[in-house]
Amino acid sequence: MAPTPAELIRTLVAGRLPGLVHLAHRPGPFHVRHATDLEGRVLLLVPVFSDLAAELDPGAARDVAVVLDVLDLPPAAGAPSAGRAWVSGWAVPLDGESARRAAVDFAAVDPTGDLLDVGSRFRLHRFEVAEARLETAGVVHRVDPGEYAAAEPDPLHADEAALLADLADHHGPEVVAYLRGRLHLTGDEPRVVRLDRYGLVVAYGRPGDRRRARLPFPHPLADPADLPHLLLPLLPLPTPAHPHP
Repeated sequence: MAPTPAELIRTLVAGRLPGLVHLAHRPGPFHVRHATDLEGRVLLLVPVFSDLAAELDPGAARDVAVVLDVLDLPPAAGAPSAGRAWVSGWAVPLDGESARRAAVDFAAVDPTGDLLDVGSRFRLHRFEVAEARLETAGVVHRVDPGEYAAAEPDPLHADEAALLADLADHHGPEVVAYLRGRLHLTGDEPRVVRLDRYGLVVAYGRPGDRRRARLPFPHPLADPADLPHLLLPLLPLPTPAHPHP
């Protein structure tokens, strides 16, 4: 099993990666801080005095057509990219109770102190995703908005780089031995280059070689707390010492 295009888009646009906003028939793009709520609606945190705020000012209209553009940043050298996501909709400025609830949703992803200034120095805009696309390996996947909304971001994405570094730095020999056995390798030294709810992506071969394999977990991970249990085959516990009689 592997993440679906809808899951990849939800993961990429969740708010952990830098984003760009494109506006229809307007200059840009604009760098933006963003997050998504539990329903997948996109939240944009915009300084009140900025070019983007001026362009998003609805004036006589009530909303503005926008596209959020997010490119994956692989977590380790040699790791494959998850692709590039575009989600689009019509951004609406929030105020009052709607802005307060949206700030709580934003803080669940990025607890920036600037959220305390929403309504003064910053404004939150929100849009429901009307179109979602993912480009990966040169192929563009169009995802139904309902499928996008029903998908969930990967629970390991925020900590993926740290988890990969921990595997390499503290469990390197055990991981290499396990991967060699699973992939029936001899001279090559395999390494884990991506980690998600469904399993591991392993690179092997000489430097620059693009050979990769996916090793699935016994079942998809639902909670990051379950990860140590799923990684036990890679990291066998040491045999306890028996006391001398």
